[in-house]
Amino acid sequence: MLVQPINCTLKASGESSTDAMIAVMAKEFEAKGATVAETVRAAAFDIKPGVTSDEGDGDDWPHIREKILAADILVLGTPIWMGSAGSVAKRVMERMDAFIEETDEQGRMPSYGKVAVAAIVGNEDGAHFASAQIFQALNDVGWTIPAIAACYWVGEAMGSTDFKDLDATPEMVAKTAKMVASNATHLATLLKADTYPG
Repeated sequence: MLVQPINCTLKASGESSTDAMIAVMAKEFEAKGATVAETVRAAAFDIKPGVTSDEGDGDDWPHIREKILAADILVLGTPIWMGSAGSVAKRVMERMDAFIEETDEQGRMPSYGKVAVAAIVGNEDGAHFASAQIFQALNDVGWTIPAIAACYWVGEAMGSTDFKDLDATPEMVAKTAKMVASNATHLATLLKADTYPG
């Protein structure tokens, strides 16, 4: 079982709370026997705007798309900005809109039979709204969303502490990460053995 994390922090480099949350989830996926691929930091690439799988010269999306579709489970990580999923996450999801036109003879998108979960961090309200945005968008382009599919941490409103700065992973975050990994791995195993008929 291959897991591909995509870190949609707005930072092209440096420490990221989104990476810290992905690391918590990756540990649990590995405990379930899954292989976790190297995280793709989307902001470090030139992902052109558009809704096709290749927007031409200089577009880094085709390489990222290949990694996403080679995996059985996608972990989409994003910070909360202005109460919703960040702009980088939205760009990544917009590019997957191309899947709608890339169906096989049964009408299945390339994401059919694959599972998606979310890793969300922020210092303001919005984790539920961000996960709603992410899951609706990913479901529209063929991903399967398991029960308990989001692991998130939201700090104090207008606070200054980031997830990456915590001394330890909060108990409920650790518990939720374990459940997300367990459910996603279970569902992906079932779909790999017997995918949707289309």
